Amino acid sequence: MTNRRKPFGRTLCAMITPFTGAGALDLDGSGRLAARLVAEGCDGLVLSGTTGESPTTTDAEKTDLIRAVREAVGERVTLVAGVGSADTRHTAELALAAGKAGADGVLVVTPYYSRPPQEAVAAHFREVADASDVPVMLYDIPGRTGTRIEPETMIRLAGHPGIVAVKDCSYDFLGIQKVMAETELAYYAGCDEHVLALYAVGAAGCVSTVANAVPGHVAAVLDAFDAADTARAAALQSRLTPLIEAMTGADLPGTVTTKALLGTLGLPAGPVRAPLLPADRKATEGLRTRYEELVGGS
Repeated sequence: MTNRRKPFGRTLCAMITPFTGAGALDLDGSGRLAARLVAEGCDGLVLSGTTGESPTTTDAEKTDLIRAVREAVGERVTLVAGVGSADTRHTAELALAAGKAGADGVLVVTPYYSRPPQEAVAAHFREVADASDVPVMLYDIPGRTGTRIEPETMIRLAGHPGIVAVKDCSYDFLGIQKVMAETELAYYAGCDEHVLALYAVGAAGCVSTVANAVPGHVAAVLDAFDAADTARAAALQSRLTPLIEAMTGADLPGTVTTKALLGTLGLPAGPVRAPLLPADRKATEGLRTRYEELVGGS
């Protein structure tokens, strides 16, 4: 983690949290899925994020998940643990616990529901970063939280030594470039359709939901760009687009579509937790079709 521009690696997967058929945390399945993701191209994993159903897992489950995945993948990849909540004190406690459990960094989302103003948003992140023993990745996803981390707020927060990166789901490409131009924050595309576009203007990499199913295909986009083969990178991103749309652009949440698809592949996934509901047969068949079209054409 010596390169501040890629503090958590390059190709990160926003990993689902596998559950047993009865809905309990599947630690064995989590380890097996994590090992597959690393073997097929991911150099970092984000646990207990949006795709990982963090709102419906307990504090103890979050800690157990970090330990199980660390045991499965060893030290060869970076683990970033989602610790965001609507409560600053609780978030700081989760950040400390994540570091002790083996996380290399923590993902901290903007406080939701209370809709704090920007000064309060900044104070929240600073307090968590002050409390954490590991670096912080800010998570800007206003479509879910109701509150943006404004570019000016990002620029101020970049002065904190413990805040090193951003997972971006803001859909504000101009604002992103402004922050990258004025700070050393490492940006990670949190929307799969932006993986190549954001990387091309200087991002560190991605935190990909689609990588749960096709980690090698996501990594290949960035590999091609790193090799200065921009035409191939664009072609590979384009080939991913139908699966990206099916998994993240449909009416169903990405957690639901990812677990449905992985289930058809015989990979650890299990059910989603309420209030989410599983994908129906038609949606699941459509996901598998898009997956087969992509993998069959590899």
